[in-house]
Amino acid sequence: MTLFFNVIVVVLYLLGHGASDVGSDEVSVKEGDSVTLHTGVQTKQQEDIKWYFNSIRIAQISGDLSFICTDVQCNEGTERFRDRLKLDHQTGSLTIMNIIDTDSGGYKLKIIFSSSDSEKIFSVSVSGVSAAERDEVKTVEEGESVTLDPGVIKSPNDEMTWYFNDILITEITGDQSKICTDVQCDERFRDRLKLDHQTGSLTIMNTRNTDSGEYKLKIIINNSSFSITRLKRFSVTVTAVPGSDLSSGAVAGIIVAVLLVFATSAAAVVYCRRRIHTEVPQNEDNL
Repeated sequence: MTLFFNVIVVVLYLLGHGASDVGSDEVSVKEGDSVTLHTGVQTKQQEDIKWYFNSIRIAQISGDLSFICTDVQCNEGTERFRDRLKLDHQTGSLTIMNIIDTDSGGYKLKIIFSSSDSEKIFSVSVSGVSAAERDEVKTVEEGESVTLDPGVIKSPNDEMTWYFNDILITEITGDQSKICTDVQCDERFRDRLKLDHQTGSLTIMNTRNTDSGEYKLKIIINNSSFSITRLKRFSVTVTAVPGSDLSSGAVAGIIVAVLLVFATSAAAVVYCRRRIHTEVPQNEDNL
């Protein structure tokens, strides 16, 4: 009975003084990714939000936005992240951009309310990625189809956006009805793009020389506690088919050259005929 009474006393004490709610999330990212760690609150709902990396304060924002700091602003002389931190002023969520291997570690979120506080730990692990995984090179012949594969398993909440030379050409959101067609985004690929909304892969059909260039895929992996933004690039080169007809420019040049030769020859023939007809015959009496 005494033990039970003591437990009740402790519980009541914690409820009265505001117990810390400590949770944790495992976050796995690749070098070069950007990751956003969500707070799940609005800044006006609490007095203070603080972020720590391995016990070092790296970001802070007050509920009335009177005080905001990131990285070196929070700790003079500490420049680990060097302008790679972004703090959302409405939610206090923290984004680490262009993440590197030394960013692996524990990120602690501390939310301070008027009568209590809450804490959460994000355990972030950063793995290396090869250049081949991040950037792919594709070479195809004109008229062939080429498929650009994201190389990830797509979840229903993930967002994928495709760009060609920084021009939006198609996108997929969690809602399939929001798939953007090539005609809506850019008429360059009219009726020649095929998008797999299950995998996010993009197929370019009946390729042309003008399809050569950089294709960039932006992937946003959404989770209730965090989101990861990943970029992948494809360098596509479309070559002429060996032994195929000459290009339109070359054909036009040949036609012009042939016409010039024909015109020159015709002019020469006309000139010779006129000269023969106008030539005065010799008089035999003058012999």
